Amino acid sequence: MNAVVTKWDERYQGRAASEATPCQALKENLHLLPQSGTALDLASGLSGNGQLLARHGLDVTAWDISPVAVDKINNLAHAEGLSLLAECIDVEHELLPNQQFDVVTVSYFLNRERMPDYLQLLKPGSLLFYQTYTRESFYPGGPKNPAFRLARNELLHLCASLELVLYREEGDNGDTSQGLRGEAMLIARRPG
Repeated sequence: MNAVVTKWDERYQGRAASEATPCQALKENLHLLPQSGTALDLASGLSGNGQLLARHGLDVTAWDISPVAVDKINNLAHAEGLSLLAECIDVEHELLPNQQFDVVTVSYFLNRERMPDYLQLLKPGSLLFYQTYTRESFYPGGPKNPAFRLARNELLHLCASLELVLYREEGDNGDTSQGLRGEAMLIARRPG
């Protein structure tokens, strides 16, 4: 088995999908979601984003590399009657399915080289909710390797082809014990 798959399987083995939480960008901006449609939780982990989207009434697909996470998501979705289907896909290396969605969520995942592929998953007029770590870290947690953290305002540049709806990256301004620190969040719309 692939070492990356093993790493993530081990991380999710002792956790329940019901413990997964959605990212702040999504939780705080549910009012921007369409009333119906399709959504993708990309690199979903245990799919806290996907669960929230399904409870909001969207038909949700979750893609993750971990078969353990995928099984846990599908079991939870079946037990709770959620319109949420998880699929085991390596979104960093595999050719992605030829699909487009009304909403795409990405949290705590970064692959700069594949960003154009991820943006193509958005239907014209659809929304991207993206939140991940920045290089300015004020709290423990997140990747230690700066290659997996955003430079200042980098997420804006990676998503420059989209129409900005909301962007938040507080950096080291003001009282760093409060607010969104060590992370950037973006909500953007694909033109069309």
